[in-house]
Amino acid sequence: MDLPWLIKALLDTESYPERPAEVKLRQTHISYLFFTPAFVYKIKKPVNFGFLDFTALEQRLFFCGEEIRLNRRLAPSIYLDVVKVVSKDGRVLMEGEGEAIEYAVKMKRLPDESMLESALKKGTVRENILERIAGALASFHKTAETNEYIKGFGSPEAIGKNTAENFSQTSGYIGNTISKDRFEGIKRYTEDFLKAHGSLFQKRAADGFIRDCHGDIHSEHISIADGINIFDCIEFNERFRFSDIVADMAFLSMDLDYHNRHDLSRVFDEAYFRASNDGDGVRLIDFYRCYRAYVRGKVEGFKSAEAEVSEEDKRAARLNAVYHFYLAGLYASSGFKPMMLLIRGLSGTGKSALARRVSDIIWLNHLSTDIIRKELAGISPFERRRAPFGEDIYREEFTERTYKELLKRGSALLQSGRSVVLDATFSKERYIKEAKAEAKRVGADFKIIECIADDGAVRRRFLEREKECGKEGFPLSDAGWEIYLRQKETFERTGEPRVIIDSGKSLEENIAILFWKIFG
Repeated sequence: MDLPWLIKALLDTESYPERPAEVKLRQTHISYLFFTPAFVYKIKKPVNFGFLDFTALEQRLFFCGEEIRLNRRLAPSIYLDVVKVVSKDGRVLMEGEGEAIEYAVKMKRLPDESMLESALKKGTVRENILERIAGALASFHKTAETNEYIKGFGSPEAIGKNTAENFSQTSGYIGNTISKDRFEGIKRYTEDFLKAHGSLFQKRAADGFIRDCHGDIHSEHISIADGINIFDCIEFNERFRFSDIVADMAFLSMDLDYHNRHDLSRVFDEAYFRASNDGDGVRLIDFYRCYRAYVRGKVEGFKSAEAEVSEEDKRAARLNAVYHFYLAGLYASSGFKPMMLLIRGLSGTGKSALARRVSDIIWLNHLSTDIIRKELAGISPFERRRAPFGEDIYREEFTERTYKELLKRGSALLQSGRSVVLDATFSKERYIKEAKAEAKRVGADFKIIECIADDGAVRRRFLEREKECGKEGFPLSDAGWEIYLRQKETFERTGEPRVIIDSGKSLEENIAILFWKIFG
């Protein structure tokens, strides 16, 4: 990771007036953020993306001030001041005296565990939290500034300018983060929607629904521990902030879908439209969710190409971009629908590692027959239960019961709007057909990944697995080399379309392949 000298210097704890015990750096495509135990200092990158220009120090100072002013509307106690970064006696000092070589926004640091995204990750978010956020946001929108100038940003022409810019700035990413078909499909949907609903957009402007909004409301920007604080609004470009109030709330609605909580996005949407008393706004929700997902895909794509971003973060940004563009495509077609992603393969071919990794990246619910089977038998998933092929808890009738429970749990999640990964051998064709039929019944997409590996790779994996046995938090698979050989004899081919993943490649390579084949 190639960081500018100033940023490297600010990693020194002696650069800060409070002399913190540690300083941690995070990056976005437009900012460096320095986290100390008590504060966050945000420096704007000297970049020009067309929609923002931070190349001059004077511009960065101005927009630091705007960031303070605008964010105090929804997070009044968080934003403290604009401070100088100075060079003195060979040291770089934050909040120093003298001529500024850079400026930073100083904020009170909020605990990571107070963030909505953290609560989503832990599964602790209750419906009433989304109702509170919806109420706070609706109240903000009712009092947010509007005037004739701001209303102009709600015209079909103004909205079309923003969407056209998105497509122009992402055309170079076709084949990398978005497929040509998806790009053209979303572009066509957007242009057609603007033409078909021109009178609705004009009415929205005339009725006062175009306001000085937040512009970047997603789960990373919401603290829920001590009241509702929504921070980090768009300060750098008024046309991204002056928008329909539905365009503003649609960002969080989309982000909840991204986090595989469509059940919560429905609660949020319903609560918001009740609180805002906005009947017509419902007609625009998918259009603006598509727009927000596309913007997020664009931004993550930018990050994946930045030289100062680590290779690990670049890979993560690319996957996030691919998946956000996939979401945009859903909104542009039939609307959001969950997915049943079936990952099959012989024991030792890496299917569970792949399933866990996919689930971690895009928050899918991971259901595994290894775990369900032992739960049904009253055994800890961390307990080994070796048995000959087809006997004990691996006898046919118990396996039938296990697959029935797998589909039952998967179906319940799909019906709530949550996508699932089914991780199992799926050695019989009829198990696959039953899963496909269940996905169709509940209106979910259905995709199959099949993991393969040569015998040598499988044998090595079993040896490595033995070393992991007994380690805390490592669910045990009971299969070994002998079981694998017997599985090969009875493993049925499927005629269903599927993506083949060769586990001879690295896990990260295969994740990239899977994302592109399934979501690209």
